[in-house]
Amino acid sequence: MTAFMRATDAFTWAMESDPRLRSTVVTVILLDRSPDWGEVRKRFDLISRKLPMFRQRVVQSPPPAPPRWENYRDFDLDYHLRRATISGPGTLDEVLELARLAEMQDFDRARALWETTFIDGLDNGGAAVICKFHHALTDGVGGIQIAMHLFDLSEDLYPLEPMPPEPEVAGSSTLGGYRDAVRYETGLLNSALTGAATRVPRLMYDSVRRPVATIRSVATTAASVYRTVRPISRPGSSLATERGLIRRLGVHQVPTRPLREAAHRCGGALNDAFVAGVAGGLRIYHEKHGVAVGDLHITMPISLRTKDDGMGGNRITLMRFDVPVGEADPAKRIAAIRRRTAEVRNERSLPYTQLIAGLLNLAPRWYIGSVLRHVDFLASDVPGVPVPVFLGGAAVRAQYAFGPTIGAAVNVTLLTYVDTCALGLNVDTAAIPDYDVFYDAIVGGFDELLALAT
Repeated sequence: MTAFMRATDAFTWAMESDPRLRSTVVTVILLDRSPDWGEVRKRFDLISRKLPMFRQRVVQSPPPAPPRWENYRDFDLDYHLRRATISGPGTLDEVLELARLAEMQDFDRARALWETTFIDGLDNGGAAVICKFHHALTDGVGGIQIAMHLFDLSEDLYPLEPMPPEPEVAGSSTLGGYRDAVRYETGLLNSALTGAATRVPRLMYDSVRRPVATIRSVATTAASVYRTVRPISRPGSSLATERGLIRRLGVHQVPTRPLREAAHRCGGALNDAFVAGVAGGLRIYHEKHGVAVGDLHITMPISLRTKDDGMGGNRITLMRFDVPVGEADPAKRIAAIRRRTAEVRNERSLPYTQLIAGLLNLAPRWYIGSVLRHVDFLASDVPGVPVPVFLGGAAVRAQYAFGPTIGAAVNVTLLTYVDTCALGLNVDTAAIPDYDVFYDAIVGGFDELLALAT
């Protein structure tokens, strides 16, 4: 059976007609030495057979059906797995430069949407892995699930589970595409009729028994949907307003325990302290330029993943709201962000994410782009691996994730590993041309929070 893109993924896929809105994710893994290449290749081969999308490409469907995933004859594992050697000093900056180029390059849309490059020649005999994938393949939590099929808990190499057969490649035809589109539309109609048959009688019953409460409930849900899709006419920042195609990547590490302690002392969680640290950095950056700043627009991924969802896949929705960047007191900033994120996580629109995305897919691309380019920043918190792990016998020293800006000035992604919060900064240089000043400001924003823990 043809697998169609979820409405949310189809939305991100379609909006990439504007290259500033690409949903490319890059992760960097630092190793203490070169891994066993043959072993790692077998692991990726296993994953590509267990997760169909890793051997599939995206094919357009006859409207109004969304694009679909399709096995194709020319899948070549060695195209997606590359090896390179750094000829220079082998520093982290050189690895980040390669990751930056990967982040800015689009995928070959005739192939599967992922690439991995293994890099030798780092200082002290180290190595690195740069993984690039489209967000439609997986979200952050799904990526960690996939990574645990690559990683081991010791440097010893153990036999893999039996290799599943390669997926079959069925012949494709124009008629088949139309047949699948009709099947998709019929499924939507059946779902709509089933939902109506279930909900309409209940709604009519409630409107008779509790008319005021029913009207209030419908109005509350409608208001929640509006907050989810509301247009943003301009950025909250008067400083970082331009958007372009050039990116700059950077990293910073923060110890997990003090950051969590700072959050707890202010009644928040680790994610609240993380967002407060980014907000504090943005405030410092504006102050360095002598520009006043108040609330800024943030996009935050909210996980919709359940225990029944399989490995990988994209199970998030993007929620936009405002955070008090201008608040100088880090404790008050954490408390305010805690309240606002709690409201967002309990939005009544969340169960209707796919329906909302399906309706947005009907909106003009220029309109969607104009809304996204007015978001000030993205912040994403990904719970990583809590114990030391190994890849092909090599110890993992650090991991960094760089999420897409999709129209914002910067994306800051937190990926935990053991006892460290690793921050990956993906900066649009048109919005933030003085990267070094911005980087120092972000470090200063997190230093404010760490001081709370002492």
